Amino acid sequence: MSQAEQVRTLVSVHDVMPETLPQVERILALLESEGVSAVTLLVVPGRAWSREAIEVLKGFESRGYELAGHGWLHRVERYGGLRHRVHAHLISRNVAEHLALDANGIVALMHRTHGWFRQHGLKPPTLYVPPAWAMGRVARNALAILPYLQYEIFSGILSGQTGRLHPIPMLGYEADSAWRAPVIRLWNQLNRRRSRSSGWLRIGIHPHDLDLRLADDLRSDLKRFRLHADYSAIDDQPGSQRYRLLKSSKSPREADSTISNTRSNPRCPP
Repeated sequence: MSQAEQVRTLVSVHDVMPETLPQVERILALLESEGVSAVTLLVVPGRAWSREAIEVLKGFESRGYELAGHGWLHRVERYGGLRHRVHAHLISRNVAEHLALDANGIVALMHRTHGWFRQHGLKPPTLYVPPAWAMGRVARNALAILPYLQYEIFSGILSGQTGRLHPIPMLGYEADSAWRAPVIRLWNQLNRRRSRSSGWLRIGIHPHDLDLRLADDLRSDLKRFRLHADYSAIDDQPGSQRYRLLKSSKSPREADSTISNTRSNPRCPP
């Protein structure tokens, strides 16, 4: 068995909005053709969701896909200071809405997102992923009282209950400019190597990735990494994985960690 075949992979599709549903369906068709059934869809609740579009989300659930919260609007009207402007220029464009808010605003946004699912007859999400993986200025103890079990940030998966971080390498493909393609390709090369020692990997897919410069890289990675898992497979019980508590009580930060390489059963197709 190759090293890639031993890596458990978390696959997510980002920016699920009414206007991106055709692209999301296309991505899901590709994933299905590659035998990827454990897929998490990151839903942006604050967009103009019609009754028909909500029914599409319910259809995703009935097909076995997990829905997660992903911000509220997935855009910002103003920047939250110089650091946010730099982050937007290099990474997030105008989507990292947490960075424009204070702690109270971030908590309120995440509560509103969670409530939206229940209001529309959808399963309340257990995972929350801030846009651009940027959580912003919110304390860990505030995350612990929110109704989510897990948070995905840039460096890995954060437990809402224990505040522990599981650092997991991430691959991305949103190369929508000439300079981003070589940078992201190098980033992905490094993280493929990291996954060999960690035993885990994240593949994050954005709606237009199949039409961008790294589309072939995405297809190759789906063929390379064949063992898939749900986010719930990241067990936070003592002894299941070895890790240290986050170093900062103010915001999620990466800590040294060793994650076990035990296999999990990927979800069977619905």
